[in-house]
Amino acid sequence: MTAAELNPLAQPACRICGGETAGAGEVTSQFSHRRYRLRRCPSCRFAFVANPWLDVEAVYGEDYYRGRGADPLVDYVEEASHPDASVRLYEWRGILARVRALLPIGARTSWLDFGCGAGGLVQFLRGAGIPDAVGYEPGWASKWLEERGVPTLSDRDLDLSSARFDVVTAIEVIEHAVDPVAELQRVRSVMRPGGLLFLTTGNAAPFRDHLTTWRYVTPDVHISFFEPETLAIALPKAGFEPAFPGFGPGWPDIIRFKTLKSLRRHHRNWIEASVPWSVAARLLDHRLRLSAQPIGWAR
Repeated sequence: MTAAELNPLAQPACRICGGETAGAGEVTSQFSHRRYRLRRCPSCRFAFVANPWLDVEAVYGEDYYRGRGADPLVDYVEEASHPDASVRLYEWRGILARVRALLPIGARTSWLDFGCGAGGLVQFLRGAGIPDAVGYEPGWASKWLEERGVPTLSDRDLDLSSARFDVVTAIEVIEHAVDPVAELQRVRSVMRPGGLLFLTTGNAAPFRDHLTTWRYVTPDVHISFFEPETLAIALPKAGFEPAFPGFGPGWPDIIRFKTLKSLRRHHRNWIEASVPWSVAARLLDHRLRLSAQPIGWAR
């Protein structure tokens, strides 16, 4: 048991660089009504929930994956069950375009979607001609995925997959990790040298001085918050070379999805299709700086 667990008022060290941290406010969950303390490292700018809810079964049960849990903006089961109607299709399309712009992708590419939810991206990639696309998702969703024949890895499979994958995607995953460096190390262990890690997560930099007002802080599930500088420090600790390709192919679709999701628009329609997303996405990215987060090349 850590000192912070023995004393809930203790000041925990930074989970990225080990430095001292300072209080960054408190937030109350609208889902669990728990009160959470935020802390921030002035050295690497990592921010985190100091007293996370660690009951994984309670937090990430069936309700979470069906949009009835701690994050009401996601409904992974609905998206994977009706992919052509879901706005999530834009994200899947954008991820493939973004990765293709960074690395040659073909039928022999091995691709792991780490934290694959209900497997929507895996199914999309396989339909796009990448037969060695598989997912990994622990907990309740793993049984759902197995029943529907979505190719996934178990924890044991993952442990035995050393240096297997050319590409790993971790889409809105790292913010759920209590120990982000350990999570990145686990990802690195299954990648070939020269492989690509493409991840997305909110950019905390625009909200540095007012984290408690950031809508991304849903503290039952989002417990780690990164600025690009933070990930640039964390990635080498896990065996990655960080790079900053910035805005490019794929990002308009990724941001299109994220915008529609935040507006609680779940289905594609002619109204959202009429938006000039190539322009809108650049304007939104200028404000939120999502594409400023680094990618990682496996050393």
